[in-house]
Amino acid sequence: MVNKGFPKFGMSQAGAFVAALKNYNLPDFILVLIAKECKSDLLERGRIDDRLQSMNDDALELLHKVFVGCEEDAAGKYAQYRFYAYVSSMYHKCEVLVNETIPGATGTNHKIPVAVKNNGMYIAVAVNKATGNPVNKKETTRFYEMVDDIKKGDHGTMLSDAIYGSSVGFRGDALVELENLSKSRTHDIENKLDFKTANFENNIYSVTKC
Repeated sequence: MVNKGFPKFGMSQAGAFVAALKNYNLPDFILVLIAKECKSDLLERGRIDDRLQSMNDDALELLHKVFVGCEEDAAGKYAQYRFYAYVSSMYHKCEVLVNETIPGATGTNHKIPVAVKNNGMYIAVAVNKATGNPVNKKETTRFYEMVDDIKKGDHGTMLSDAIYGSSVGFRGDALVELENLSKSRTHDIENKLDFKTANFENNIYSVTKC
């Protein structure tokens, strides 16, 4: 269903939002998440500008704040949306799942903010710290142990990438710890994993392989 009625901020503003947003690589699942949050309609298929025009004012405004303005909110939700889209851009034609629960070898069910599947198998997992202090050593160790548990479980046999994103930076000892833990498994071919950090700075993600 196409957005009906006169938008609260006027047709020119809505048109400007659509014109700006259509130049961004917005994954389908992001549009669905935003539409759900803003109680908006959304065309299931079609050109990106047509799909954007089918959304309500609140959805267009939120998309513009997140992806064009790169604004922040107190809860860190805007940063999470950007991180979802960033991870999706790394894995074309793969299924991206948000807030996925994956059991590990220990029997623990791990809640993963972003998981990527290819041919029904998990190939990547990713977490992001959107607010608070820079990522510390304890947090990177916990991340490593969680990913290692998933890798050794029945659902992690094809897992190859683990990404720790941050909008608040990383402490130096946290990066060193993750790098050391990553290097400790280089000779374990069967359980090989590529650990990466993604730091959001100056409106762009910079990725470093550990």
